[in-house]
Amino acid sequence: MDWQAIITSLPSLGDGLLATLQLCLVAALCSLLWGALLAVLLMRASPFWLRLLNLYIGLTLALPLLVVIYLLYFVLPEYDITLSSPVVGVLALTLYYAPYIAQVIRSAIDALPQGQWEACRVLGLSRSEQLRDVVLPQTLPQMLSPLVGLMIGLIKDSALLSIVSVQEFMYAAKQAISDTYAPLEIYLTVALCYWLLNSVIDWLARCLESRMTRYRRAMQH
Repeated sequence: MDWQAIITSLPSLGDGLLATLQLCLVAALCSLLWGALLAVLLMRASPFWLRLLNLYIGLTLALPLLVVIYLLYFVLPEYDITLSSPVVGVLALTLYYAPYIAQVIRSAIDALPQGQWEACRVLGLSRSEQLRDVVLPQTLPQMLSPLVGLMIGLIKDSALLSIVSVQEFMYAAKQAISDTYAPLEIYLTVALCYWLLNSVIDWLARCLESRMTRYRRAMQH
């Protein structure tokens, strides 16, 4: 094991990891916003728009993320639409993960008993009050686990963006390997960092889910 190669590469790998965290944070926020909007549109859109949305979702779910990245990076310039590598990365991850998020949100809302909505109407609650006081407290614990799983998948899939020269973690790893000629050491370091990062996210999500569902366990006792 060439420890010197790892130590020498740590600054550049740290910069790459920081770039990955920043990019994934932006992509995760955009995906959540677009996914939530999609979920609302799927439940309220007219038949025409619903067919268009289902077509977009069906195409996205059927395509590998790498194809989406290539379409944005290599095909759009043929039509005089040129995007920078980071923008392609965020847009690709957003377009790819938003439909999955929309399905999670819609499934959680659809799982609410019909009596909940009828009670809201009887009480005269507004849409915002229904969302704040009824929908979110009951659906967030159900959505948290699959949403966190999707966010972990987003972080792992961000490694594909190095193919189009997004200077993230894997891009920094490739540069470090070309400088040190130590692929085993560098890739093991990268794998360990991804594992630690995703494990921390999963642990935090479990803690949050436990706090959110504490009142249910208290009611059972």
